[in-house]
Amino acid sequence: MSKDYMIYQSTRGCKTVSPSAAVLKGIAEDGGLYIMKDMDKLSFDWQACLKLNTIDKATMILSALLPDYENMAELTERAYRGRFETDDLTPVVKVGEDFVLELFRGPTSAFKDVALSMLPQLITAARKQENVTDKIVILTATSGDTGKAALEGFHDVDGTGIIVFYPDGGVSPVQRAQMATQSGNNVKVCAVKGNFDDCQRGVKETFAKDSAEQLLEGKGVRLSSANSINIGRLAPQVVYYFVAYSELLSRGEIALGDKIDFVVPTGNFGDILAGYFAKLMGLPVGRLVCASNANNVLTDFLNTGVYDRRRPFLRTTSPSMDILVSSNLERMLYLAAGGDTEKVKGYMEELSANGVYQISAEELARIRETYSAGFCSEEETGKTIGKVWKEHSYLCDTHTAVAMTVCAEYKKSSEYTGSKVVVLSTASPFKFPAAVLQAIGGNTEGDEFEQMEELSRMTGVPVPANLSGLKARPVLHKDLTDRDTITEYVMSQIFEV
Repeated sequence: MSKDYMIYQSTRGCKTVSPSAAVLKGIAEDGGLYIMKDMDKLSFDWQACLKLNTIDKATMILSALLPDYENMAELTERAYRGRFETDDLTPVVKVGEDFVLELFRGPTSAFKDVALSMLPQLITAARKQENVTDKIVILTATSGDTGKAALEGFHDVDGTGIIVFYPDGGVSPVQRAQMATQSGNNVKVCAVKGNFDDCQRGVKETFAKDSAEQLLEGKGVRLSSANSINIGRLAPQVVYYFVAYSELLSRGEIALGDKIDFVVPTGNFGDILAGYFAKLMGLPVGRLVCASNANNVLTDFLNTGVYDRRRPFLRTTSPSMDILVSSNLERMLYLAAGGDTEKVKGYMEELSANGVYQISAEELARIRETYSAGFCSEEETGKTIGKVWKEHSYLCDTHTAVAMTVCAEYKKSSEYTGSKVVVLSTASPFKFPAAVLQAIGGNTEGDEFEQMEELSRMTGVPVPANLSGLKARPVLHKDLTDRDTITEYVMSQIFEV
């Protein structure tokens, strides 16, 4: 591989860095996101990759995306072996005429586990390769699932600490309990008086202030991120697109070279962008269908080219998608603009200053070559959960229901060409027991733990082991901060983790 393709650069034009340095930094000094330069020219033997088992697939894919890592096979083995319910990590289940890619079979019952089991391995290895002796403190904003998955991955990992921010009242009770009961000598969890966008903005502002004012210079601490702004979080998510394709191939559902469409519930755009990366690496990805909940800013953007966050923020039963500022979309803008970092920087400045930007017709056309979009109301979410359970005896969570609703509408559209369709299922239904119970006609009395048990009793689906013991765990984190004091909170706690 040419060394030119090993270089990562900021979407906003900052100087280039090595892949391991990009993982270690998390976010570029100019506020942009790191992306492989000339990624569309990356040479990758996708057909050979399909023949491998899942962990070996991960090794091959991550070695291509992060080629300066010296021991990727060892890292993937440590990250995944024995930590998921199945050896293939993300099983594929046929539901009706479509397929569901179950991404919630990991240690915290959410799709983030695939990436956040790997990221601590990547960061600790990068720390060694870059000869960094400073402690790496991970700052993470979460709309529900990232927080627990990151805490699970980083707790008590040598040379690291982690601080997680979540919107007070903006995650499910189960998600909150998962974070508030997290043990570890190097962890802090703090609720924020605001929504996810406030949490995300506060974390980004902390990175920016540290870069501008060198707040931590010479103090033995560096900041990094576990959000999908970190390329080390995004790259592992490419793996399960290859897993889905090889599974349908092995079952005889498709022939080699046939395209597959993927419907992805997403708010921050990282999960669906990983599918685009898989396509750039040669995988026969057909259309990527972006499924939004009632906070449908991404649907509007993908259909019109106008990104406008100036709208009411809605709290829904699919809280992980309750987002109005989609960070990872910036990488797609970079690709659509042909690597024009000044354009991307301009769009981001317009969004920050005015809350809106509009891309060119050419850029929108380039995006629309691959992407479709739709959204699902709260009422439709519940109806779909009930319908899928009644017709197929398949229990899905609220986010998956959003994707299934959008999938059904997409298949009626002129953009659908008859390809097999895979719906990404991002979380266990037991993380949202009240909404799921109500949708299938169950009794929602009692707290979330009683609701989990009732959901299991009613459906015969077992409660995931990592959730069933939550009630007995002591609450260890009760901190609360204002949305404008996140940086101050970080600086007060950073030497305590």
